[in-house]
Amino acid sequence: MKKAGIIALIILAFFIIYFLQADFFSWFNLFVILILFVGLFAGKKIGLILGLIFGILIDLLIGKSIGISGILLGAIGLIAEYCDKNFSKDSKLTIILMVIISTFIYEVGIYAFTIIKGGIEIELWSFSKIMLIEMLYNSLLIIILYPLIHKLGYAMENVFKSKTIMTRYF
Repeated sequence: MKKAGIIALIILAFFIIYFLQADFFSWFNLFVILILFVGLFAGKKIGLILGLIFGILIDLLIGKSIGISGILLGAIGLIAEYCDKNFSKDSKLTIILMVIISTFIYEVGIYAFTIIKGGIEIELWSFSKIMLIEMLYNSLLIIILYPLIHKLGYAMENVFKSKTIMTRYF
């Protein structure tokens, strides 16, 4: 029951982020942060599934082609589980680096797909500038929101990754 409630809150957060990003925060990519957060603290299955669903919703609402955001956000959900196993979530610097790398992967993937599709010409200077600004803004947002992410994340991890320990000898 707790899992369904948390997933409902994550879906609510998705719609709040969608409306905030569409109106106010165009330089942030809050969807990448949300999926990275879910993948880190809830696990790769939830991160992958919600990444795919949210990406397809993003493509349906604002995208020109359906599927690429779903694939990239799903990949970020999987990468988050890898980062969870190999890096500490207690370090603010580690979380910032994860957000920077995830933002880079997402933006390069979208840009490469758009170039392959033939939608735009290659303009590396303007793309680099926009991507660096977006990575900087996402990093600043993580610095501000880290205490909240840390507290909510571990509460979510206790629900999704409950570890039952069975001793070998009773």
